[in-house]
Parts: sequence; structure tokens; C-alpha cells
Amino acid sequence: MEPVILRTARLTLSVPTEADVDAIFEACQDAGIQRYTTVPSPYERRHAEGFIPFARSRWSDGVEATWALRDGDTLAGMIGLHGITLGGSGEIGYWMSPPSRRRGLLTEAARAVIDWGFSYEGAALQRIEWRAVVGNVGSARVARGLGFRYEGVLRKALANSFGREDGWIAGLLPGDDRMPQPWPMLETP
Repeated sequence: MEPVILRTARLTLSVPTEADVDAIFEACQDAGIQRYTTVPSPYERRHAEGFIPFARSRWSDGVEATWALRDGDTLAGMIGLHGITLGGSGEIGYWMSPPSRRRGLLTEAARAVIDWGFSYEGAALQRIEWRAVVGNVGSARVARGLGFRYEGVLRKALANSFGREDGWIAGLLPGDDRMPQPWPMLETP
């Protein structure tokens, strides 16, 4: 696949570049990003430097599409579709830098990525999955708001620098109503 640029009302989503290394390194010092994503912990500058060519190679291989979320000149976060099988499925993943959180930017970006993922001009996916370490309520709220259907808990299914952990899983199909769905762990009594 060739990398594509996606645009929303406030963001430009484009392939991460060498100019992003400092911002990626800084954002990935956040304890939440290290705890709830697959970035290494501790996160070193060499990890950010290696991520740039890795992201490009995954586009070329057609198995992953990763975008930097750009809010003007600020790198707000990363979002991607991983494990892409053209005409099949992929998994959405994301992180936001702490100063860019709680502004609706992630939801805005995720809608564009989901639209691209389901489109025939994009990956023509038939299913997009969301997975998160149990306890990552912020990520779950975003996924629920995007219309993902909660499907359950996968025992010890997710691995990161902290070991193997239970994971929540949800799915979205092209024809699904994208209104927020009930999720047991997010419902208030």
C-alpha cells in the first residue's frame, strides 16, 4: 500500500517522519501510554527513531497503516490499523499525547481512519477490531463512542512491556450503526 493523507476538520493524518522523533519520544514518556500500549517501557529515543522506518515499511508491506495526528504544527498522537488483511480485518490502535487529550481529536481522527479502512479506496475491511488492556477506560470510552460493539474479555491475550494481560475486545462492521453502544464496564449504576 502507498501511504495516504487523511484530513478532518482540525487534523491532518500523515505518515510519521524523522521530524516527529522528539515529539514521539516526549509523548511516550507518559506512564499511561507505556502502560496501555505496546510501546517499550522504558521508552528510549532509539525507540522513536526506529519507529519511523518501521511504520513506513509496514505501509509498504500492506499490513499496517499508521498515521501521525497533526494538530497544526503539533504532533497530537498516533493512530493506525494493524494486522490488515485486504478485504478482511484490521485492528485499530491509538495513543494521544497528554496535552492533546480530552479535546475530541482522537474521535475525529478515528472516524476518518475507520471510514478509510472500510472504503474500497482504502483497505476494504469487513471488520475492524479494538482491543485494550482491561482497565484502559479512556480508550474504551473512545471506542464505544465510535460505535464499536463490546464483545468480551480475552484472557491473557495482550502482551506489552508489563507482561501478558487480559484484554477487552470490541468490533465494528461496515454496516453497523455507529451510535454509542452499551458497554458493561462503562455503565454507571
